Amino acid sequence: MILSVEELEFLYRNRKILHEIAFSIEEGEIVAILGPNGVGKTTLLKCLNKILRPKGGTVHLDGNNLFDLGTMEIARLVGYVPQRVETGRLTAFDAVLLGRRPHIKWDVTEKDLQIVDSVFKLLSMEKLRLSYIDEMSGGELQKVAIARSLVQEPKVLLLDEPTSSLDMKNQVEILAIIRQIVLEHRIAAIMTMHDLNQALRYADRFIFLKEGKVHAQGGAEVITPQVIEEVYGLPVIIGEIAGMRCVVPGNPEVALVHNL
Repeated sequence: MILSVEELEFLYRNRKILHEIAFSIEEGEIVAILGPNGVGKTTLLKCLNKILRPKGGTVHLDGNNLFDLGTMEIARLVGYVPQRVETGRLTAFDAVLLGRRPHIKWDVTEKDLQIVDSVFKLLSMEKLRLSYIDEMSGGELQKVAIARSLVQEPKVLLLDEPTSSLDMKNQVEILAIIRQIVLEHRIAAIMTMHDLNQALRYADRFIFLKEGKVHAQGGAEVITPQVIEEVYGLPVIIGEIAGMRCVVPGNPEVALVHNL
């Protein structure tokens, strides 16, 4: 496994935000962190990147104790895409090149430039190279953020609600890109998500958080009406459309989709 978490706890002003969190992830795998707002999903990602320091527990990353590693060492292993991407008067190329900082000793090398070029091609971003990021659409800006994390050559990619504020087309495009990257480059990805149907389509495993604890985790078998109602307080119907499982809010006694 590339990353393992054991008994992780985080406190804020003496209030437990995360309680005894435990899970692991392998290369080539996507894990979706699910749960209502305020349950600790973003806090968990920040603990996995040492942005926040937990009160207790351990995180092992590529065989190392995360909390023994320095900032640059972590940046060479973990790429982090926050929920809100900061903008400035930078071109997309310059913004992405900043992701090479953990690998640059003195000056930018030909290798650094080649890696940036390859990521622009991978994400079909060549036309955006000289565009200013403060003038970009949400989908374009999200691509830049993902590109910047990828040029770090991480082994683990952390994404905090990567499709928030995007339209349907851009949501599908971004998630498909993440799925492709994980499979082709054999890295691991952990994403916080709200859309259960997108999670079912693009993730391999699922972790439901409730009141700061792992309420359920596993493969698609853990996405059940009972678990969803326990976590979200909402009855749902789970059926199948075009060979794919889907979650529909509603009372099972009043089916919203006929013959699911």
